[in-house]
Amino acid sequence: QVQLAESGGGLVQAGGSLRLSCAASGRTFSNYAMGWFRQTPGKEREFVAAINRNSGTLYVDSVKGRFIISRDNAEKTVTLQMNSLKAEDTAVYYCAAAYSGYSGTYYRNQADYGFWGQGTTVTVSS
Repeated sequence: QVQLAESGGGLVQAGGSLRLSCAASGRTFSNYAMGWFRQTPGKEREFVAAINRNSGTLYVDSVKGRFIISRDNAEKTVTLQMNSLKAEDTAVYYCAAAYSGYSGTYYRNQADYGFWGQGTTVTVSS
């Protein structure tokens, strides 16, 4: 089992920045690929970014060049640095973990993730 807890959400003006953190506890964090998803009311949860065990990264097109995902295996954390925020980035952001037997694998489908945090709310005012 892996337990995940997000933090860092809040209210920010358009053009501003926020840094989300996800703290993991439980089994060996370095064996898991990690991801961030987001969801707005009435919409499906969507993929935002993923990081594999080798710290290779993958982003949805809408956040490329603005968001950065990173991980610290020693601290068992994954972060999402969000810059140049837009109103359309407003959502509840979820951290997720997927056990990965291959270090180079990314996962962008939520069905691939077995563990989820409770979410943290990001509100971007325009």
